[in-house]
Amino acid sequence: MLFSPDRNKLRQTYVDAWRRFRQGLPLEPLQGQIAAVVQNHPEYHAILDDPEAVLGQDFPPELGQSNPFLHMGLHLAIRDQVATDRPLGIREAYSLLVTASDSEHDAEHVLLECLAESLWQAHRHDSQADEQAYLESIKRKLPRRQET
Repeated sequence: MLFSPDRNKLRQTYVDAWRRFRQGLPLEPLQGQIAAVVQNHPEYHAILDDPEAVLGQDFPPELGQSNPFLHMGLHLAIRDQVATDRPLGIREAYSLLVTASDSEHDAEHVLLECLAESLWQAHRHDSQADEQAYLESIKRKLPRRQET
């Protein structure tokens, strides 16, 4: 269901995973991943607890609204990329960012910015995402190594 073209069905997947987690019900692996991301975003808890209000809602960036479902989806994508080390080298970059950051979540946000930019560029140019440009943007965010 995560790859459904129906926006409301996709959003319902998040709502259902969060509801099952809060009720202490068993979770499918994907539901567990979603619940873990939601736990790191308390600002989205109320949204997921009121699905009727949010399922059909638009989040236009020109009004300063961030799409919580897009944000959480990017976190899931980053976690998958790190787990599979695809693109090659992202796991090492993530590790360096975690060491230099206050938390794994903060490190994910650095990668998330690069991924969002890469996807936006691909959409803008009606092309595939440029994996090398994505990795280069990540490398620019890595902490500088101290020379001894």
